[in-house]
Amino acid sequence: MSFRPALPYQNRRHLCYLVLGTLLIFVTGYLIGYVSHRKPQTTTPTLNCDAGVELEAEKQQDGSQAVVAPVSDPQLDWKDITKLLKQKLTSQAFEKVLKDYDMNRRSAGSDEDKSLANRIYGEFRKQQMDPWTDIHYVQLQMPDSERPNQVLFGSDVFKPTGYLAYSATGKVQGKLVYGNYGRQEDLDVLQKKNVELKGSVMLLRTGKISFAEQVDNAATKGASAVLIYPDVEDYKYLANTALYGHVHLGSGDPYTPGFPSFNHTQFPPTQSSGLPKIPAQTITANMASTLLQNIGGPESDESFKGGLSSLTYRLGGIENVTVEVNNVLVNKEIHNVFGVIKGFTDPDRYVVLGAQRDAWGKGYAKATVGTSVLLELARAVKEMVEKDGFRPKRSLVFASWSAGEYGSVGATEWLEGYMSSIDRSVITYISLDGVVMGRGSFMASASPLLYSLLENTMKEVQSPLGSGTILRPMSMDDPSYPFLAFSGIPAVSFHFISPNAYTYYGTNLDSMDHLNYQTNHHTSEMTAVAAQFAGQMALRLIHDRLLNLDVSRYSSVVTSAVGRVNGRISQLKQEVNSIWLMGARGSFQRAADALNLAITNTDLNDKEACRILNDRMLRVEHTLLSPYVSPVETPFRHLLLEI
Repeated sequence: MSFRPALPYQNRRHLCYLVLGTLLIFVTGYLIGYVSHRKPQTTTPTLNCDAGVELEAEKQQDGSQAVVAPVSDPQLDWKDITKLLKQKLTSQAFEKVLKDYDMNRRSAGSDEDKSLANRIYGEFRKQQMDPWTDIHYVQLQMPDSERPNQVLFGSDVFKPTGYLAYSATGKVQGKLVYGNYGRQEDLDVLQKKNVELKGSVMLLRTGKISFAEQVDNAATKGASAVLIYPDVEDYKYLANTALYGHVHLGSGDPYTPGFPSFNHTQFPPTQSSGLPKIPAQTITANMASTLLQNIGGPESDESFKGGLSSLTYRLGGIENVTVEVNNVLVNKEIHNVFGVIKGFTDPDRYVVLGAQRDAWGKGYAKATVGTSVLLELARAVKEMVEKDGFRPKRSLVFASWSAGEYGSVGATEWLEGYMSSIDRSVITYISLDGVVMGRGSFMASASPLLYSLLENTMKEVQSPLGSGTILRPMSMDDPSYPFLAFSGIPAVSFHFISPNAYTYYGTNLDSMDHLNYQTNHHTSEMTAVAAQFAGQMALRLIHDRLLNLDVSRYSSVVTSAVGRVNGRISQLKQEVNSIWLMGARGSFQRAADALNLAITNTDLNDKEACRILNDRMLRVEHTLLSPYVSPVETPFRHLLLEI
C-alpha cells in the first residue's frame, strides 16, 4: 500500500492565495472589458416591474429567417399607454372614416359585402397585420321574388317587404289573437282570459325579447303562425317602415349545427332544433292597425295597450287571418376577415375584437360604426407598437364578421371551425356592434369575469356622459352570446345610449342622419369615446402580467342560479334532494377563494407563474359549459345563462 503525505499547512495557504489571485485577475479583466466595450445608454420609456428581454426573429427582405437576436421589451407605463391611445383615437379621425365606410347596401354574401371585406383586408395588409380570411358557404333564407309573402284578412291583402329569416314556410289560417310582446307572462294572461291559443295566428309587437323567443313562445302554446309589428309606442318612426330580422333560436348556419360550413364538407342531413316549426312574418304598423281595428274579442289589459290611439286594443280570437310565407334558402359564400398584432411574451394568447360588417339596409349604427372602430383601433395599436415602444404581452386579433344579421353566422361558424383550440387561446371577446346608439348613459352585458374590468374602465375613460350605467344580463340575440354560451369565452358587449332608445335596427332607417340626431350631432365624438373604451379593455388584457379576470364576481351569479333551480325543484311533485347542488355552489366558492389566494401569494414578476394562474382563470368560463348536450338540440350550453 502506498501512502501520500499531506501538504504542509504553509503550502496549502500559498495555494489558496494563488487561486484567489487568479480569480481576481480574471474578474478585473472582465469588468474592464465590459466597461470599455459597452454601448452608451439611450433614454428609454418609463419601465415597470414587468420590463424584460424577449427574443424575436425577424424575416429579411428576401424572405429568409434572420439570426435570432435579443430585442429589448421596455413596457410603457399604463398612464402612458392610455394617453397614447386617446391621442390616436380622435373625433376628427372618426369623422372621416365613418364617411368612408357609409354604404347604401351591405347585405350578407352580396357583392358589396365581399368588396367591403376585400377593402378591410387591404387595410390590415397596409398595417402589416398578417391578414387572412375565413370563408364559409352558408344557407341564408331570403324572400322569393316571384312569390311574395302575404297576409290575408277579410278583403285586405298585405304584401310586406320585410321578413323574418329562417321562418317555416307554408300557408296557414287561424283566429287572430293579440299577444302583446309574446312573453311568457303575456301569453299566460291570454289563457287566464280563456282566449284560445291553439291554432291561432298570434299578432305581437316587437320589443322586450328577440323575434326568435317570441315565435318559440307562441309555438309552445300551439299557435299556427306569428305576425310581428313595431308599435308606435315603442318605435316612433313612419308607420309603413318595413322590419327585418331572424327567428333562429340559436346562432350560426342552422343547417350545420355544431359544425363549420366549409366548402364541400359533407354532414348528415340535420338542422338546428332552434328553427321554428311555424311561419313567422313581420308587418308594418299600418298593417297591424288595420288588423287590430277589426280583431274583435275582449278588451285587453292596460299593460297590453300600445300607442295606436285611434283604436281599442282587443285580444281577438274571433276573426280568421291567413299567413303565407314563401321564403327560400340561398347558398351564400361569406368572408370573415382577420388581422393580428402579435404579443411579445405570450403570442398564443389573444383578445379578439370583432364587428359585424353586413346589415339589412345601410346599417349605419349596426355596422358602419363598429367597422370604423375596428379599423381605427387596429391602426392606433399598431402605431403604438411600431413607433411608440408599446410591447403587448399577448396578441390582439381584429375580426370583421359577415352574416351577423342572420344570427352571428360568420362568428359562430369560425367558433365551430376551431372550437378545439379557441377556448384555450382566446382570453376575451369584445364586441364592437352597436357601441354608439346615442349620448347620455352607458349599458353593458358581459361575463361576470369581466365585471371588474368594465367598472374600472368606466372610471378611466373620460366622456361627455351622464352618470347612468346599466349592467344587464346578456340576451340571446347579443353578438357576444355565442362566444360566452357556446364556446365558454369571457365576452362583453357595450353601448352608449340616449334616454330615448335608438329604434332603427332591423330597418332601412338605420342611417347616418338618424344616428346623428340621436347623438345630438356628436356621433364622431361618441365613436371616439367608444373606441377608447374598447381599446382600454383590450390593452389591459394584453398588457398586464396577470389577466384582469375576477373569478370572485361569479359567486353571486352561481348563488342566484342555485336559488332558481331550488325553486323549480320545490315545485315538482316528487321529492328531489338538492343537497348536491348546494355542495357544488360551495365547491365553486372555495375554488374561487383558492385561486384568489394563489394570486395574492404569487410573485407577479414570475412570468411562468403568472401564465399558470392566467390559464386557470381562462378555464373558469369553459367549465360552466355542459359537456352532455348536443349542439343540434341545444345551440347554447352555458349552465348559468340557460337557467
